[in-house]
Amino acid sequence: MIQKSTISFLKKINTNNNRDWFEKNKHLYLLAKEDVEKSLEEIITKIKTFDKRISPEINAKKCMFRIYRDVRFSKDKRPYKNNLGASVNPKGKKDISPGYYIHIEPNNSFVAGGMWMPSAPELAKIRQEIDYNLDEFTKITNDKNFKKIVGTLNQNDKLVNIPKGFPKDHKGIEFLKLKSFIAVGSIKEKDVQSKNFIKSVILICKTLQPLNNFLQRAID
Repeated sequence: MIQKSTISFLKKINTNNNRDWFEKNKHLYLLAKEDVEKSLEEIITKIKTFDKRISPEINAKKCMFRIYRDVRFSKDKRPYKNNLGASVNPKGKKDISPGYYIHIEPNNSFVAGGMWMPSAPELAKIRQEIDYNLDEFTKITNDKNFKKIVGTLNQNDKLVNIPKGFPKDHKGIEFLKLKSFIAVGSIKEKDVQSKNFIKSVILICKTLQPLNNFLQRAID
């Protein structure tokens, strides 16, 4: 479970997003970070039992993202994130392979899985795999539990027209238009600060695993 103090810190950083406040209250950040890492260690251990792609040496520190924002090319110059996140991938947070992203934010905590904006060669491989194994991919995304827990694949990154090389009447046209292959499961606020937190995270991760396996096979 995530401690109330961690959620409180994230609320405070959202309204006091400046370096002066952060430096004076850095101890609150360190406590929040330690709290999330503690739960994350248990989550990673459980993920390793059903997703053998995750390297044995992966731990919370190799998965947690920094709270500091990169503002060099952003119009939003706030120096800190208002969330704590971690990416559990085969080789840690810098690995762009299909994995699990865990996001802790007041009233907006979730787990995402799949692959965000794969490179052009990887995207071509994924589309080819969907073309070859459309029934399998459709079965994954139409699964009763998949729909109940994570809904549908995110439609934000999508082409207007079908990519070159595929017929306009392709049965998987909506899948082939996608440029990212992401699904998201929300975590209820009451569960974040309860003993159900880790259970909720693992349930979503297990639901996302077939999608990750399909994408991994495609890019290998």
